[in-house]
This record gives sequence, C-alpha cells and structure tokens, in this order.
Amino acid sequence: MPEVHIRRAPRQNLIADDKRARCGLGDDIVWHGGFSFSRPSIPERYPSPKPVERHGAAPYGRVMRFSDPLVRATLIKRYKRFLADMRLDDGSEITAHCANPGSMTGLAEPGLEAWLSPARNPQRKLRWSWELARINGRLVGINTALPNTIVAEAIAAGAIPELAGYGTLRREVRYGKNSRIDILLEDAARPACYVEVKNVHLKRDGPAEFPDAVTKRGAKHLEELGDMIEAGHRAVMIYLVQREDCDSFAVAGDIDPAYEAAFARAITRGVESLCYDCRLNTEAIVANRPLPLKLPNRNETG
Repeated sequence: MPEVHIRRAPRQNLIADDKRARCGLGDDIVWHGGFSFSRPSIPERYPSPKPVERHGAAPYGRVMRFSDPLVRATLIKRYKRFLADMRLDDGSEITAHCANPGSMTGLAEPGLEAWLSPARNPQRKLRWSWELARINGRLVGINTALPNTIVAEAIAAGAIPELAGYGTLRREVRYGKNSRIDILLEDAARPACYVEVKNVHLKRDGPAEFPDAVTKRGAKHLEELGDMIEAGHRAVMIYLVQREDCDSFAVAGDIDPAYEAAFARAITRGVESLCYDCRLNTEAIVANRPLPLKLPNRNETG
C-alpha cells in the first residue's frame, strides 16, 4: 500500500483506529505514519497507485471507526428535516441532530432502531447525532456529512482504482459558479480530475436510487462537471451507497425529472459516473464494491 503524506488533518466525527485491529468488516488495518489504514484489494489489471499527497483530508483510511461508541435508540419522530426525537434504552427522550436534508423515504418511520453518536463539543446545543438506522435487519448510514471523507480516504488507500494515479488530493476547492468541488485530484502527467460525491440511501424496488427529493443543487453540480470536461479536465460523479443490500444503482427520474435530464446531459458531455456501496456496523464504515449503474433507458454503464 502506498504511503500517504498528510499536510493537514482536522478531526471530524470519525477517527482512525489507534491499534492494529479488525473492525468486523473483513479488512485488516495496517499502520502508516501513526494512523490506521485498511489494506485494499485491487484487481491485478489496475496498476499500483502513486503516493497521494492530500491537502485538508482527515487521516482515516478506508476502514473508518466512529470516534466514540454509538448508542442505540428508538426513533419517535423526525421533523424539520434536521431534528429527530429519540428514546434511549434507559427510557429517556432526547432530540438528535439529523444530518440529512433529504426525504429519507423508508428510513424515518417511528419505532425503527437508530444509532447515535455523542457530541464531543460540550457547548453544542444538540448532544447527539443520528448516524445509522436499521431497516429489515440491515444498517443504513443516514449521515450525509460522511461520504466525502469515506471516498477521499478510499481514493488515498487505492481502493477506487478508477481514480488511482494522481499525485495530490484536495477537498472543497472552489470552482464553477460559486461552487466547491468535493475532491480535486491533480497530477503533472494528466488533466485534473474533478470528483463530486453524492450520498445514496434510497432503496425502493431493488436498486439504490438518487435523489430521494428534488435537488436543483445536484443538477447544478452535474452541469458544472460538464463544464470542466469542456475546459479539458476529467470529471467524475461518484454515488456512495451507505447500505449493503443493493446490487445496482439508478437515477430516480420519477422523483426529480430535472436531475435525470441533467444526468443524461452530463454523460453525453463526457462526465463519468461511478457507484460504490459500503459495509457498515456500529463501529465502522467500509467503502466496499462497485455497483453497476442503470441509465434511464435501463442500459448499464460501468
């Protein structure tokens, strides 16, 4: 596994494991510079990626552990998008922050099992954050703040071979029309690669789907990625499915026809699309395997 050079490492609500261990998700953790990274399995047809120098990325690795033990709760109700009343196992009732602006279709039914992380900031008004929900016996990640870090660390670990071979990785870089790209990959030997990350948790009739609500902002991002292609760069939209029970991905055109049209235009302009699912437990989240993407006409693309 290549060594990763870290320039700045702000802590978020996930931290790297502090010892060689297994997270119960099937990947060994190996030491690199005092932080733990999983050993990725890369098909032999892909060359070993170059070391990535990261700017502004936290040192978590492909297997990421929650910084504190999660606490089980029962959902009472979700309201005002970002608030959720919960009942803890001791019978006490609290209000948790719900870091998810979408509709959360199928994931916000009263009575479902939820898993919460405690806030480390004693000044924070809401002392709990909603991280996971259990649906049909399987955990689903609902925190939309996590996928950017999961994808950035998977790239740095060489776990997304389609995005290997770049010398530097920067996050939240200004571009386009008053926007910030989630991940910018750069290397002197090739055009820059603009990577936009979308969280996916909707599942209805089989495939994972995005979006779960109308998203004008998401359509705008697709247009701006197309602009980067016309400027001579590479542009990639990656959908990260924070669940384990999907075998493919599709755009939910019935929910947001404008997004479906923007997606079709972006593909025509040369924007690439990738989808990876995750494996999850109450200790860690693992970027797992690529899923085939079903276009609106139901043809598949890699």
